[in-house]
Amino acid sequence: MNLMKILKRSILYMFKGIPSNIVTTNINLIDANESLNGRTIIVTGGSKGIGLAIAKKVAAEGAQVIITGRDETALIKASKEINCFYRVLDICEIEVFETFIDSIVQEFGKIDCIVNNAGISLHESTVLDVTPKSWDTQFDTNLKGPFFLTQKFIKYLVSNNQSGNILFISSETGNTCDIRPYGFTKAATNSMVEGMAFLLKNKGIRVNAIAPGITASAMTGISSEGNLYAGTYGQGRFYLPEEIAEVAAFLLSDASDCISGQIITCNNAQTVNARWKK
Repeated sequence: MNLMKILKRSILYMFKGIPSNIVTTNINLIDANESLNGRTIIVTGGSKGIGLAIAKKVAAEGAQVIITGRDETALIKASKEINCFYRVLDICEIEVFETFIDSIVQEFGKIDCIVNNAGISLHESTVLDVTPKSWDTQFDTNLKGPFFLTQKFIKYLVSNNQSGNILFISSETGNTCDIRPYGFTKAATNSMVEGMAFLLKNKGIRVNAIAPGITASAMTGISSEGNLYAGTYGQGRFYLPEEIAEVAAFLLSDASDCISGQIITCNNAQTVNARWKK
């Protein structure tokens, strides 16, 4: 059996005094093996980018998938592509979360996992460009909304004596200092993941996060079909949503049953604070 499939992507390498060279990098993905068969998984922000890639991967692994977002047109398109379900949900409208969870349980019988992927970065250039509005928008979307949606999910799991799995999509910026609200929200997310995981460790509920490096998506403005060259960053290239989805599928499966409270950073040690780092 072929356990791996390969995506080939072009990288434009540029050297001083030498003409540009286009080479390809092989990105290996694991073939689906029904590791999530029978699971019902909600993926917020699942109509594009990393969320879409995760929804595709976990559906291929046998999960029943519900993607959410604010743009119904995008959700319809994505749900047809994946062959999954969708629900319109604004992650900032916390007052509807309890009804939302109840409606999903009523229709699908249960919820096993939530992937808190929905997020936004307004890419302020410096601390001087941050406004109260940009602050609130990013904190409401990246931290407040995911926290309260997860709170409702945990209440559902505990009240039904059910095990579950919660996955947050953080960012490498959460591992470093920052001057923008986006980075602050991701640092707080990392703390929240560890705290929740410790609190729930004896209840059969796991909580983890993935902290991607710079990944091709609409938010970063990098096309997954274009040039992924990234100079000295990471492995010399930007990352693909499919790579993050591979890690997500593993963390949502029973194969990672011993892992909780962890922030898995996917950037080839880019943000490791080595003392000899230049």
